[in-house]
Formats: sequence, C-alpha cells, structure tokens
Amino acid sequence: MRERENLTKLGSNGTAYSSEYDPSVLETFSNKHPGNDYFVKFNCPEFTSLCPITGQPDFATVHISYVPDERLVESKSLKLYLFSFRNHGDFHEDVVNVIMKDLISLMDPKYIEVWGKFLPRGGLSIDPYCNYGKPGTRWEDVAWDRMRYHDMMPEKVDNR
Repeated sequence: MRERENLTKLGSNGTAYSSEYDPSVLETFSNKHPGNDYFVKFNCPEFTSLCPITGQPDFATVHISYVPDERLVESKSLKLYLFSFRNHGDFHEDVVNVIMKDLISLMDPKYIEVWGKFLPRGGLSIDPYCNYGKPGTRWEDVAWDRMRYHDMMPEKVDNR
C-alpha cells in the first residue's frame, strides 16, 4: 500500500513532462530509518541538457549518491526533474551543482554527491563532480575526503 505523504507524481497516470527546468516537481517522503547511515544511488544514463551558447544537446550519465537524513527524494519526481533539463541551457559544471543544490534544499541530506559523465563534443568529454557534507557532522569530513581523493584511479574511457 502506498504511503500517503502528499506524493502527487507516483502512481499518477496524468504525468506532465515539463520542457523547462523545474525544481518544483521534486517530492520527498519520510525516511523510515533515519538512525541508519546508508547510501541511495540514482543513475540517469539518458540525461540531456543544452549548451547555453550553441543550443546543441549535451548527453550524459548523471550519478547521484546521497545519505538521507529525515527525507528521501521520490524517484519518479527526480526523473521528471532531471527530464526538465532537456531544454535548459547550462554548462556541464553548472548542471551538476544546480542538481546538488536543489536536492540539498529539498532533503537536507547528511551527504550528497553528483557526478556528470558527459559524452564528448568536439573531441572532449567533461565529467564534473561536486559533493556536500552537512556542516558540523562527520559527513563534512567525508565530503572533504571524497573530494580530495576523487578520481584518483583513472578510468578506462572506451564506452563513449
């Protein structure tokens, strides 16, 4: 049985897909295990946005990992939110930071990281990474450590 927490997207047959950036579609639900630290990871292999200069599409896989506190993001609303970037013009670095900041504002997680792995255009791929740990908690230190050691093991890039 679906938990009723003002979730309007989940289970709705009348889903509207915004063609413009729209953080208002994001919804949350209560974490039933706020005393447990655990990661929730989303992978969006079909993310698209637009180059703010040329208007050409940019394609990426966006990875979102977070440790929830009291609230979790509802996955269908997250899907609709990520879809809303389809006609949004922003640089890759801005996109991952906007996503992270919107999710921080929405959920106030203990920890979150967002990594965009964009397909090459003009022979160059860009993979921006950002993270955040709640100030004054051990997660603030985790954020620094993950940033400091981020991408220390080069990946084999043969799938783009």
